Amino acid sequence: MYSKIAVSLLAAASLTAPAFAAQGNGVTTRYWDCCKPSCSWSGKAPVSSPARTCDANDNPLNDVDAKSGCDGGGAYTCSNYSPWAVNDNLAYGFAATAISGGTENSWCCACYQLDFTSGPVAGKSMIVQSTNTGGDLGSNHFDLLMPGGGVGIFDGCRSEFGQSLPGQQYGGISSRSECDASNMPAVLRKGCYWRFDWFKNADNPSVSFKQVACPAALTAISGCKRNDDGSFPAAQSS
Repeated sequence: MYSKIAVSLLAAASLTAPAFAAQGNGVTTRYWDCCKPSCSWSGKAPVSSPARTCDANDNPLNDVDAKSGCDGGGAYTCSNYSPWAVNDNLAYGFAATAISGGTENSWCCACYQLDFTSGPVAGKSMIVQSTNTGGDLGSNHFDLLMPGGGVGIFDGCRSEFGQSLPGQQYGGISSRSECDASNMPAVLRKGCYWRFDWFKNADNPSVSFKQVACPAALTAISGCKRNDDGSFPAAQSS
């Protein structure tokens, strides 16, 4: 039988113990569908606020219940969700995720360090915040959000910009010059260039991943931070 002191110590330990950090090996794909991210709806996870959305003119919206542009509404992915290089070996960005054993409750607005293990980016790292999910994603799957990456199942870009983005539905564009196409909005071009510059046009590279505390630079864009974010370790580049 435990003493009252022992029980109290166990209870205190359970309150201070770090949350389980998801980790393992995973796969990546790419997309940019312009839709309202799934984690932008209220009640998806214990967070400071749902992930931020923008109107068709890229102005932030305050209404978390605004209907998605992919469903006839006016809420879209903000252009500053585009990825960017921190240095030659580290980048920041956002992704739709599906983590084995988890649900949106566990991965919405969580951050993951992706260490690329194949292709021209092998040895580089990227820290992504999960702002979305997808019914077509597999296990431990990170669908990296990048302009020109293909709209996938849904195409909210047509209603946001009055035209579809260049490239194939899946995979998107195939060359850097297509980032300058007339149907690539100017606000998305910098993120489009990132794919061919820092990312070296890698085609769905594999990764090893681990859950980490979100960098302030990412939560400042999304406006979303998990209540348990402080339980996870800081990122360490490979």
